[in-house]
Amino acid sequence: MNALSNAEVQHFLEFGYIRVEGAIPRDVCRQWEQEAFDRLGYRAEDPSTWEKARIHMPRTKNVEVAQFSPETYAKMCALSGGENRLEQPATWGDAFIVNLGQRADDAWAPASASSPGWHVDGDFFLHFLDSREQALLILVLWTDVVHQGGPTYLATDSVPVMSRYLADHPAGVEPNGFDFSAHVKECHRFAEATGKAGDVFLVHPFTLHASSQNPLRRPRIITNPTLILKEPMRFSRPEGDYSLVEQVVLNALGKSEFDFQPTRERERRDPRLVHGKM
Repeated sequence: MNALSNAEVQHFLEFGYIRVEGAIPRDVCRQWEQEAFDRLGYRAEDPSTWEKARIHMPRTKNVEVAQFSPETYAKMCALSGGENRLEQPATWGDAFIVNLGQRADDAWAPASASSPGWHVDGDFFLHFLDSREQALLILVLWTDVVHQGGPTYLATDSVPVMSRYLADHPAGVEPNGFDFSAHVKECHRFAEATGKAGDVFLVHPFTLHASSQNPLRRPRIITNPTLILKEPMRFSRPEGDYSLVEQVVLNALGKSEFDFQPTRERERRDPRLVHGKM
């Protein structure tokens, strides 16, 4: 736990995320940003070359986080219960999510339960309370991300909502089986994942989040890499050696331990089928 300050531990327990400032040098961020524009065939300084407002780009390269951003890697391990609990190697890549003006002409509205697009990630597996497929939601900021510049919205009191729902569904929930619009109506605290290029947000995987408008039409480039556990989470450990991710769930359920047992086989899902793209 030494990689985390007491303030970071308390912030994660209360709000479900921390921000690692300056996790990546700005010159490295500028290089990756330029690579994104080169791949798109756009010029960053010339909006007339921007054909689409939002683009999800495929990954073309990987870096191991332990070498690329050692501080962030140490914090990822601390939140997840230690390096030995993570599937290796933990990598980041250049699967950029580019927002150049999403819904720029719509009337701007702050983050709220009425904002569109609330969800949790994971279109490739059947969801259980203890699923290992996403240890953390990770947001890597490759450009400055400012208010009204397309920041990711976070519902910072959604972990209890999603924890209770998953605990009540031991047979699992399909990736498209959640009623996110109903879940987010139980939430009342919202934040924007704003920061400088090189900042990284490490967020509890049960946190509802959503993309937002970019009326400023400032280039906003992030990635959202997956971090996977070797084994499912456990909420009943003999020594009480819970990760902070597990502890947040226990706190949400109001329990000191919880012997969760799935009643259905764990299964993978094809994202193309989930999104109806086959």
